[in-house]
Amino acid sequence: MEPPSTGDITDDLQSISFNSTNTTTTDINRSTSSSSETTWTTSIPSSDPHWDAIRLAGIDSGTSLTFSDVRFIHRLGAGDIGCVYLSEIKGSSSSSSSLTTPVVFAAKVMDKKELECRNKEGRERTEKEILQMLDHPFLPTLYASLESPKWSCLLTEFCPGGDLHVLRQRQPCRRFPASTVRFYASEVVVALEYLHMLDIIYRDLKPENVLVRSDGHIMLTDFDLSLKSPVTVATPAQIFPDPPPQPTLGPPKLTSSPSCILPNCIVPSVSCFNPMRKRKKPIKAHQGPHFVAEPVDIRSMSYVGTHEYLAPEIVSGEGHGSAVDWWTLGIFIFELFYGVTPFRGVDNEMTLANVVARALEFPKEPVVPASAKDLISRLLVKDPVGRLGSTMGASAVKQHSFFEGVNWALLRCMSPPFVPPPFNRHDVVVDDGCFDSPVEYY
Repeated sequence: MEPPSTGDITDDLQSISFNSTNTTTTDINRSTSSSSETTWTTSIPSSDPHWDAIRLAGIDSGTSLTFSDVRFIHRLGAGDIGCVYLSEIKGSSSSSSSLTTPVVFAAKVMDKKELECRNKEGRERTEKEILQMLDHPFLPTLYASLESPKWSCLLTEFCPGGDLHVLRQRQPCRRFPASTVRFYASEVVVALEYLHMLDIIYRDLKPENVLVRSDGHIMLTDFDLSLKSPVTVATPAQIFPDPPPQPTLGPPKLTSSPSCILPNCIVPSVSCFNPMRKRKKPIKAHQGPHFVAEPVDIRSMSYVGTHEYLAPEIVSGEGHGSAVDWWTLGIFIFELFYGVTPFRGVDNEMTLANVVARALEFPKEPVVPASAKDLISRLLVKDPVGRLGSTMGASAVKQHSFFEGVNWALLRCMSPPFVPPPFNRHDVVVDDGCFDSPVEYY
C-alpha cells in the first residue's frame, strides 16, 4: 500500500498533526468529524499505562476517541494495507508527570478508498475483529479503532525493541545463539497456541512480524492475512492418551551436505515423502494424557503469505489448515539460526518450486544443536499430515527435546536475551525538525 502523505491526511482531517514523512525501512520483500468514532475493546484496567494516558487526556470508556485526539509523531513503516505511525494521545503528554514514562502508541492507518480499489476491505475487517478478541501477553491489545470518511486507524502498543528481523541483523554473523532462539521460539509457540484455541490461523509468522516489547518479551503483529474461522461453535477439546499418536509420515533425513541457498535446480537430493524414514532421536515421552484444544480441522484455499515462508499445501493449492503455522515456525527457527531461509531461490518462482519439491538441507556452519535440527525437520515435513503439531498442535511441539527445561507456565518470568533501552518519544526529534528514530520497523 502506498503510504499516505502528511498533506493528504492533514487536508482530510484538519486537526491531525503529522510532524514528518520520513520512513525508517529495511530491505525486505516486505479535524473532528461527526462520522469519526471509536470502538473500545475492553473495560479500562488500572495497570496499563496506555489506558492511563487516555485517562489523562480526559477520555474514558464512555467518551468517543477521534482522530483529533491523536497526535501522529513519526511514520515507522509501511505494510501492504497500511502505514504504522508512532503516536500519542493529545493532552496526555502535558500531564506526563502522572506517568512514569511518556506513553506512545503504534497507529496503523489505512486508506479506505485504496482498500476498496484493491479489494482488501475484508483483510482490514479481519484484522480488527481478531485484535478485538485478543487478551494475551505475547499478542497486541487494541486500545481503540478510529474511523473517518477516508481513514481507518487501529491503536495498539508500540514496541521500542523493533522486530526480530532487524535485531538478528545486528547480531554477530547475523545469527542468534541457541538460547536466544529457544526463548523467542517458546513465546511464539505459546502465542500460536492461543490463536489456534480461538480458531484463528495466523499464516504470517516471520521475524518482521515478531516485535520486541519494552520488557524484552515478544509481541506478534500484523493479522490482516490471518484466517478467522466462521464457525460459531467452539472447537471440541480432545484428550490423547500417553504416548500420543504418531504421524504416519516421518521427517526427512538430516543431511550433512551444505545447503544450496540459491539452488540451480529443484530436484530433491533426498525424498521428503518416504514413509519408512526413521527419526534419529526419539522425542522424550511425556507422562500423562495430553489436552488439545486447537482447530486442526479448519480449511482454507486462500493463497496468502510470504514466499519464503509459504507451506507446500498453500503453494500447491490443495487447501490448508492450522498446520501451516507449524511449517512457518520451522522456517522461522531455521532463519534465526542460519540467517537465511531454507528454500530461498533466485526468484519467487524458484522459491515456490523449492518449497514443494526440494529436500531440506542444513548448512555446515554455524554448528546448531542436533535437537534444533530435529525440531526443524519435523516442522518442515512437506505433507501436513505428518508434520509435528498437525494432530496435537502446540502440545506436541512443546514436548520436543529442543524445549527441554522451558517452564511453559512461567515464560513471562524468564530473563529476555535483549531488553531495549528506555524509550522516550522525544528522542526521535532533533533540533532541525527532522526525525532520527532508534527503532526500525518493516
